[in-house]
Amino acid sequence: MVWLATDEDREGEAISWHLKETLSLTDERTKRITFNEITKTAILKAIENPRKINLPLVEAQQARRVLDRLVGFELSPVLWKKVKPSLSAGRVQSVSVRLLVEREKEIQNFQSSSFIRVNGKFTNTDGQPFKAELNKKLSDVKEAREFLEKCQGSTYTVNDLEVKPVKKSPTAPFTTSTLQQEASRKLGFSVARTMQVAQQLYEAGYITYMRTDSVNFSETAINGAKAAIISAFGDKYSNPRNFATKSKGAQEAHEAIRPTDFGRQQISGDASQARLYELIWKRGIASQMADAQLEKTVAKISISGASTSDLFVANGEVIKFDGFLKVYIESTDDENEEQEGMLPRLNKGEKVNKVEILATQRFTHHPPRYTEASLVKKLEELGIGRPSTYAPTISTIQKRGYVVKEERQGTERKYAQLILSGNTITEEEKNRKYRCRKKQTFPNRYRDSGKRFSG
Repeated sequence: MVWLATDEDREGEAISWHLKETLSLTDERTKRITFNEITKTAILKAIENPRKINLPLVEAQQARRVLDRLVGFELSPVLWKKVKPSLSAGRVQSVSVRLLVEREKEIQNFQSSSFIRVNGKFTNTDGQPFKAELNKKLSDVKEAREFLEKCQGSTYTVNDLEVKPVKKSPTAPFTTSTLQQEASRKLGFSVARTMQVAQQLYEAGYITYMRTDSVNFSETAINGAKAAIISAFGDKYSNPRNFATKSKGAQEAHEAIRPTDFGRQQISGDASQARLYELIWKRGIASQMADAQLEKTVAKISISGASTSDLFVANGEVIKFDGFLKVYIESTDDENEEQEGMLPRLNKGEKVNKVEILATQRFTHHPPRYTEASLVKKLEELGIGRPSTYAPTISTIQKRGYVVKEERQGTERKYAQLILSGNTITEEEKNRKYRCRKKQTFPNRYRDSGKRFSG
C-alpha cells in the first residue's frame, strides 16, 4: 500500500497524481491522506480517513500552468522589445506593477482642496483638561472667523453624554500575508526579510510552516495556548476559539503561523529572529484570549452663541477589562489615526470652561502610494497570487527596475490658523511639510521633476 500525503492544495494534489501516474499505481494500492499540521493526532486521524485523488484540483493546477504560458510567455517578448532584453513578466508581477502605475496616475490627477478643522481645549468644573472637535468642517478662513466670533463670550454646556460598553475582539492568528504586513508596520521589515527570518525560525523548529493562507489552529495548539494563558494571566483571560478564513481562494493546506510551543515566550537567536518570534507569539496567544471590555464616552458640548447644530464632540474610552490587549494591539495603515484617551468626569448640563479654540486649515490628500505591506494586502484582497508568491514578486519587480522603493522629501505648504484665546482672535500663517514619502513604492519611470508618468 502506498500512502500519498502531499499538501491539500492544488500543487500538492498534482504531485500525488503525478506520483501515481509515474509509478503506475492502482487505486487498490493507493491511499491519499491530508493533514494540516504535523501532530500525532492529526496524522492518525488522516490515516483513519483516506480518500482518492481529487482530479478537479489536479486540473485546476494544470489550468494555472496553462495561464502562465498564455500570459507570461506571450508578454515577455513585448518587454524585450519595449523595455530591455532578458526581462520576464509573471502573471502576479504584471498585476503588481499595474496596480502601482494606476495608483500613480490617480495621484497625478488628484486635485487637492482645503477645509478648516476646528478643535477646542476645555476644562471641566474640577479644572481637568480635555479636547473636543467641532462636528463639521468649515469651508474657508472667512467662515472660520465668523464661527470664532460667535464663540466669543459664549458659554459651553455638556448637553448630551453617552456612555456605552464596547467589546473588542482579538484578530486572527497570522497568515503569510498578515505576517508580512504586521512585520512591516511594527518592525520595519521588508517582505523579503520577513520571509527570510520566518524561514530560519521554521527550520529551527520555533514556528509552524510560514507559507499559509489559513487562520485555523490545531486542537493541540489551542490547548497549548490555553495552558500558557492560564499559567501566565489566569482563567479569566482564556477564551479558546478558532477563526474562519474570509478569503474565497484560500486553500488552507497548513495551520496558521504560530509558535510550536506556546510555553516558550522568548527564543535564543539574533535580534531579528527574536523580534519576529515575539510578534508571532503575541499574535497567536492573543487570538486565544478573552475579549477586551471598554467603556466608550461621547460628550456633546453646545455653544450658546452659535447654531444649535454646531457642537463640540469629545470622545474617550476607559478599559474596564484589558483581555487580549494585555498582550497585543494590532497596528493599522492609517498614519493619522489618533488613539482615543480618557475623558475627565463630565456631567450632563455641566458648564465647561473654554481654554482656547483653534481653527486650522487642512488639505485633502491624494490616495496613498503603496508600501510593500499595503501592496501585499491589495493583492490578497484581489485574490491574486499565493502566500509563497508575495515576497519573491515584490523583490523581483524591484530588482528588474520596474519599480523603486525609496523615501522622498515632502514640500512646504503654507496654511492659516485662527486662535480664539479669551475673547481675542488672532490669525497666523504657518508652514508645514506635506507628503513626506517613507518607504513607498514608485513606478520607475516616474520622477518628481514635473514630468507626467508615461509608462
